[in-house]
Amino acid sequence: MGITVQNITGNTAMVIWPKMASCADSFYSVMYHPNWNSMLSSYSRNSFQKEERVPTSRSSFVVENLTPLTTYIVCVTCQSANPSSDQCRVFNTLEQDLASVSNTKKELALGIWLTSSVLLLIIAAALLYGCLHLLCRRRRERLQGQDRTSEQDHKKVQTNSMARTSEKLGRQSQQTPYTEEKHPGAIQLATIIENPAVCKEPIMPTSKSQERVPTTGRCSAIN
Repeated sequence: MGITVQNITGNTAMVIWPKMASCADSFYSVMYHPNWNSMLSSYSRNSFQKEERVPTSRSSFVVENLTPLTTYIVCVTCQSANPSSDQCRVFNTLEQDLASVSNTKKELALGIWLTSSVLLLIIAAALLYGCLHLLCRRRRERLQGQDRTSEQDHKKVQTNSMARTSEKLGRQSQQTPYTEEKHPGAIQLATIIENPAVCKEPIMPTSKSQERVPTTGRCSAIN
C-alpha cells in the first residue's frame, strides 16, 4: 500500500498513505499501538490502543501524544476493515528534545501563572467589595448619629427657649400687682387731674350786674 512515516519526534509522527480507490467508505481508520511485538499476528482492530478517523479527502495524519524512545506500529485501513501486513508500518520515536521539554515547562508555568493571577484578582475584588461595604455602613451610621445629635440639640434649644419665656412671663406677673399696691391712690389722682371738667361748674350770670358768681360745689370740698 505504500504507507510511510515521516517527521518523527519524541511525541509525534506524520503518517502518509496513498488514496485507496477500492475504499468506498467515508473515512479512513488510522490505528497505532506501542510495543508491537506484544500484538497478535492477525492485526485485529481490537488489539490497537488508539484509533483515529480521517476523512477520505485526506491522505496524511499527524499522530500525537506518543511516548519517546518507543517502538510503534501504525496501520491505515478503510472504515471498518481489519488491517493487513501491507497496510501497517513500524517506527521508533526519538528521544524527547530539549525544545519540547522547555515548551512544556513554559506552558505549565504560564498556566500556573494565569491561574494564580485569576485567583489573586478574585481575592482582591472580594476584599475591595468588603472594604467599600464597611466604609458605606460606617458613613451611614455616622450620618444617622449626626442627625440624632442635631435633633437632640434642637429639642434642647426649644426647651430652653420655652423655659426662658415662661420665666419672663412669671416675672412680669409678679411685678404687675406690686406696682398697683404701691401706688393705689396715684391712679385715682391721675384720673381726676386728667378730667378737670368734673371740678368746674358753669358760672351763672345775674341779670342786674352781669357779674359772674361762681357756684361752689364738690370741687371746694375736694380741694
